[in-house]
Amino acid sequence: MRTDDTVQAYSLEGAVLVTPRKTLKKALRISGRKIEALGKPNPAHFSFKDSYVFPALINVHDHLRGDYLPKVGPPPGTFYVRCHDWEKDLRAAKLVAVERAKISEKDCYLLGAYKNLFAGAATVNDHFLHSVNDQYIPFLPIRVVSRYTLHHEPTSYSLPWGEGIEIEHQRARNLDLPFIIHMEEGMDAEYQRGLDLVEELDCLDDHNVHVHCVGYSDLDIAKTKKAGAHVVWCPNSNIFMYNLTCKIRKILAAGINVSLGTDSTATGSLNLLEELRFARRTYRKLYGEEISARLLTDMVTENAAAALRVSRDIGSLEEGKLADAVVLARKDDDPYESLVKTNIEDIELLVLEGDPIFGRKEHEEIFALRGQKYATVKLRGREMLVKGDPAGLMRRVREAVGFKKVLDFIPLDL
Repeated sequence: MRTDDTVQAYSLEGAVLVTPRKTLKKALRISGRKIEALGKPNPAHFSFKDSYVFPALINVHDHLRGDYLPKVGPPPGTFYVRCHDWEKDLRAAKLVAVERAKISEKDCYLLGAYKNLFAGAATVNDHFLHSVNDQYIPFLPIRVVSRYTLHHEPTSYSLPWGEGIEIEHQRARNLDLPFIIHMEEGMDAEYQRGLDLVEELDCLDDHNVHVHCVGYSDLDIAKTKKAGAHVVWCPNSNIFMYNLTCKIRKILAAGINVSLGTDSTATGSLNLLEELRFARRTYRKLYGEEISARLLTDMVTENAAAALRVSRDIGSLEEGKLADAVVLARKDDDPYESLVKTNIEDIELLVLEGDPIFGRKEHEEIFALRGQKYATVKLRGREMLVKGDPAGLMRRVREAVGFKKVLDFIPLDL
């Protein structure tokens, strides 16, 4: 097992560092798994010009084994009233019951992991049972959060995830973990009582991470703020399924910590970069005004780390934190606007705990310096290096389903 002392230190220089509250034209010094300093370059340094360095992105809500295409949704011209109706359609869909069922569960998890990696997200929460995902997390090329408690949703339609709201929430309190739950993902009377039920069980506090919240009332928003609970906004999935989303402007105005999540591609965006743009368009359409790129950036960095209770380690570029960073080609003079305009092909380098896991071929020396094993792939016409073997993954998928399956969130030239 290697230690921090045996790993070559290096620095990224020439780019603008996007730190919590300001930008800096300094080198990012990486030693072992952590950020050593924001300052002068290390003797082993690599130059990035016309680039920004952000904290690696964090996707607070995904269902990795559900990342597949095409989407499964309501009949044309209609929308769901509650999530349970979609779940019935999903189970009945030939796409899932026949086609996706031919793919191994491990490969389904790998598809979800690469969906996130290719979009600059080094950390993701897979909202699913520990008894299922714990066995796959060690094999995935990104960090999949393993420290959380969960419940499916506070309705009679809830799937049997976890040991019940009260036990899971108490465990979160005892171990200082996030308690993650779909909240009011529906508009009927039972779904809209979701927050009240959690409150009545004395399970509403700052450990709670509430996903979707499309049925939230103004009173629900006030209660969430008072408790210090967190909200995860998944606008693409919400609009696709229900033709509406949560009261996001009121939620933000209340001062609630909001993160952005993709949900799975079965209903949501192709990746987190696309979700950023969809969130902006949705806000503009709903309210006739702009949501700031800075706030959207916070939703996939600092706010996300706070929701997952990992701010001490990730979410910002600061000395002593884990060296999770993504280097992006400059698309705008404003770094936050540049992030919102970023596409997969604009990613120059993605680093997880100091190790490069995705990057342009011209940065091969950084991979070699850290002793990383990687594959060379073509992505939208550009040669890239990546941890693992996503091309081999797609070959296995195609062999399993029996035809040349295309998944737009794995944009390899194959």
